[in-house]
Amino acid sequence: MVFAWGILAPLAVIVARYFKILPGQDWPQKLDNQLWWHSHRMAHTCVLGLSILGLVLVLPLQISELSLHGALGCGVLVALVLQVALGVFRGSKGGPTASAPDGSLRGDHYDMTPRRRWFETLHKAIGYSVLVLAGVTILYGLVLANGPNWMSILIVLWWFLLGLGCIFFQRKGMATPSYLAIWGPDQIHPGNTEETGKPKTGTL
Repeated sequence: MVFAWGILAPLAVIVARYFKILPGQDWPQKLDNQLWWHSHRMAHTCVLGLSILGLVLVLPLQISELSLHGALGCGVLVALVLQVALGVFRGSKGGPTASAPDGSLRGDHYDMTPRRRWFETLHKAIGYSVLVLAGVTILYGLVLANGPNWMSILIVLWWFLLGLGCIFFQRKGMATPSYLAIWGPDQIHPGNTEETGKPKTGTL
């Protein structure tokens, strides 16, 4: 659980937020680099698998009495299930590289339909919230298990370094919205506003 939620999950979020356009990529001539998407998806698939394994290992201990740590952990797992469900119902992509069956460019993401906007809002809100909840659960679990101090120190140091990285990437302007990364700033795309050339939605 520590490896899944303390290391993999934060890395997956950072990759999705800051590496939709890779350093050295000739954007907007080169669009829709999917390395970030595959990394994000595969990392969270590993998080899901490790979480199920962790749940199976500790479930016999939690059946008789649900501790506060167990309740926090259940909250993390419920949020994970919600994220998986949201991913399934995020809608179609559309656009020049994933046209609809009728040959049109229509798609929930390309058209930025209400369904897609709700998905992005909920996916980000749940994702960032569950990272915080997972961090609290990890540290509390280490205290309950009388874990070695060096383990807690290393986890906190790792998160501190990730935080510094986020500040650096943010100041470098690397938090590119997926719409711009996939289709670019051209005004012919319905998700771009006439005023700014940026998507009408957030920075997922």
